[in-house]
Amino acid sequence: MLQALIFDVDGTLADTEAVHLAAFNHAFEQEGLGWHWSEAQYTELLSISGGKERMLHFWRSQNPGVTELEAGALTAMIGRLHEIKTAWYEAAVNGGAVTLRPGVLALMSEARAQGLQLAIATTTSPVNIAALLRSAIGPDWRSQFLAVGDASTAPVKKPHPQVYHQVLREMGLTAQHCVAFEDSANGLQAASAAGLPTVITPTRFTAHHDFRGALRVVPDLTHVSLARLREWVAAAPARATACTS
Repeated sequence: MLQALIFDVDGTLADTEAVHLAAFNHAFEQEGLGWHWSEAQYTELLSISGGKERMLHFWRSQNPGVTELEAGALTAMIGRLHEIKTAWYEAAVNGGAVTLRPGVLALMSEARAQGLQLAIATTTSPVNIAALLRSAIGPDWRSQFLAVGDASTAPVKKPHPQVYHQVLREMGLTAQHCVAFEDSANGLQAASAAGLPTVITPTRFTAHHDFRGALRVVPDLTHVSLARLREWVAAAPARATACTS
């Protein structure tokens, strides 16, 4: 029996990546690095989960064979960039730059009305989550989620399933009673590794990903209701592991 819905944040609850990209470029400019990520570059870099990890990967790609001259200098630089980027992103979200994707609030409302629990499993920071959901749902947004797993509580990033294992433990539920919602291949791999059937809603940044193994791939959550979710989960063993609706 379906008991809970578990949502990723960036790309899934809201199409945030264009704003994240602008925030990264703002931080690079502020620090005078001479870096500027194009949308094509950023789309490739999204294969690396986590903002700090993404910047570290990029630094190493630009400086092959170069090691830090001062212990901790690179870590400090990445941390400073991430703080600037996060502050700019939060201000942009508070200013209305991001809204929830179609169907998200309706599905959450239907789930709560039928007694299902809601949870979040993401690799983004708590500040980013709070900025988005405070703006979209209200100051009491946290009360609507039984569990929230994020970069501070599950530091091993997707595609590792750590955050999903954490959220399932916190909810006291098994994967067979839940459905996950993701927008990327890394997210799908993480959720699937935790045993969760997963609905994918791609964005333009992830539409090219391999979504084999998904319960369904749909344009957005206006195509999803609890009745359809229950049908898809019940029929999953008898159908191909990935299909598009």
